[in-house]
Amino acid sequence: MSETPSPTGIPFSLRRGDVAAEITQVGASLRHLAVGGVNIVPPYPADEPTPMASGVVLVPWPNRIRDGVWQDGDVTRALAITEPKLRNASHGLLRFTAYDLVEQSESSLTLRGTIVPQTGYPYLVETTVTYALTDAGIEVTHTLTNHSATTAPVALGTHPYVTIGGVDPRELVLHIPAETYFETDDRMLPIGEQPVSGGTDLRAGRRLGDVELDTGFATLRRDPDGLARTTLTAPDGRTVTVWQGEGFDYVQAFTTDRYPGQPLVVAVEPMTAPAEAFNSGRGLRRLAPGETWELHWGIRLD
Repeated sequence: MSETPSPTGIPFSLRRGDVAAEITQVGASLRHLAVGGVNIVPPYPADEPTPMASGVVLVPWPNRIRDGVWQDGDVTRALAITEPKLRNASHGLLRFTAYDLVEQSESSLTLRGTIVPQTGYPYLVETTVTYALTDAGIEVTHTLTNHSATTAPVALGTHPYVTIGGVDPRELVLHIPAETYFETDDRMLPIGEQPVSGGTDLRAGRRLGDVELDTGFATLRRDPDGLARTTLTAPDGRTVTVWQGEGFDYVQAFTTDRYPGQPLVVAVEPMTAPAEAFNSGRGLRRLAPGETWELHWGIRLD
């Protein structure tokens, strides 16, 4: 750990063999992941704030809530607007929170962030995130525990950007095993769900240079082991896989040329619920008092 002030708080470094990662304290963000010296989660400058939610944990909701307003039973609640340009409440309540260290070893780290009752969300929910390196990447475990006296609505997402270092990113082939996607309005909020087609059909894979995405996907096809796998494949066959365990039934894909040091990169965002879940109820988990929910996802290079 370093005591040098940083916009992203204390950095935590992990290593297992030739796998290395760096996690930031603010947002519990996966800032960097490399396997055999190949960057698969690209780093950004240590003296800069986290760019475009890179690697952060999105809880108690991912994506957006229209006008920050949602119906909680018979009560209408209003959250702070954190995306002023589009007038939405965006990416939950812990994005800019400095998490507490729970436990660290050479190859794993557990951080804790607590959602306290506040404007628009009167619930007390403790969350943890554990990053554990594997032989080929990283496995991530989240827990959410409701310490409120009443049932708490929750959802969770995460926001890693992935690439394969040393390869022209335009030549990487993106595969997303989704049957449907969400149509959105000019505020990036869902207005319908449609079968994938054309630029949204990535079931057979498409060059990253040929797609432009800020798109939520649903109806994910899972492999026999129960995991849904989004892949990014280089011309030489090397593949980065972002896998999603039970409960992660949605994925958002976002391509950008504005990520520091990267001409093109894609965020692959496992989510337990899509945008507007607090209003639609889709994918929303209602935790009973004292109940804990555990979730798993990860990244690997093959």
